[in-house]
Formats: sequence, C-alpha cells, structure tokens
Amino acid sequence: MVALIQRVTSAKVEIENQVAGEIGPGLLVFLGIEKEDTREHAERLLQKILAYRVFSDNEGKMNLSVSDIRGGLLLVSQFTLAADTQRGLRPSFSSAKPPEEAKELYGYFTKLALSQYHQVETGKFGANMQVSLTNDGPVTFLLKSSGEELG
Repeated sequence: MVALIQRVTSAKVEIENQVAGEIGPGLLVFLGIEKEDTREHAERLLQKILAYRVFSDNEGKMNLSVSDIRGGLLLVSQFTLAADTQRGLRPSFSSAKPPEEAKELYGYFTKLALSQYHQVETGKFGANMQVSLTNDGPVTFLLKSSGEELG
C-alpha cells in the first residue's frame, strides 16, 4: 500500500457537488493499493499513519502525531499512486490490485480506521472526486506498507 499523507489545516472531498468528507486540522491520506497488499499491510500502514510525527510541538519540531493533536483523518482512495511510472510517457497500472480486490481492502482499511480513531472521514472508492485542501507547511510524505518504511 502507498499512502501520500498531507498535513492540512482543512480538507474536503466532494462527489457530484456533495461533500462526502471534511476535516479541519489533521491528515489527508491518499491511499493506493498494489497487487501484493494484504490486510496485514493495511493494519501496519494505519498504525504508521496514526503515529507518524508530522505536527509541531511547542518548540516548532515535528514531534506530534495526528493522534497526539486529535486531528482529523480524511481517507481518499487513489489508484494512480500504484502506477508504475518508470518507463515511457504513460503510467502503467499493472502493479495495482484489481478493482474489486482493491475495493475490499480499501473498505477494510476504512473500517479499521473507524474502529481505532475518533475522527475519520472518507471519499468513495472508484468515484470521481474533487478534493480541496490547505496543505500546512507544506508538509507531505509518501509512506509504503512494504519494506523498511514500516519497520
């Protein structure tokens, strides 16, 4: 799994001109699901996101997590994060999990987040969404669920 996280002062996702999810200060999480991803990857990635220290403490250092500040979490599925962009001028999606399997894993990730965190908002898997945000910093990180990134 790939998560592009952005520290925001506010973010919202709209579907057909209706707000589907909206948060104040917190993290906007774009989630891409790759072929090899499992529920274990989802569990590990969620723990990493909730504990990742990207918010400033009283001394201005990034020592606080979204959990520490009790900020919002806005989850948005984004299959393009699973693209292979190594060759050519057009992305390949051969490394992305097939849509039905990805939808199930995104659903699992969302339910897990809702059961473990107090403020979770979401977009809708596979929908055409418009995402608005105010990136705070700007602060943006790319997290992966495999390899040393989650060690």
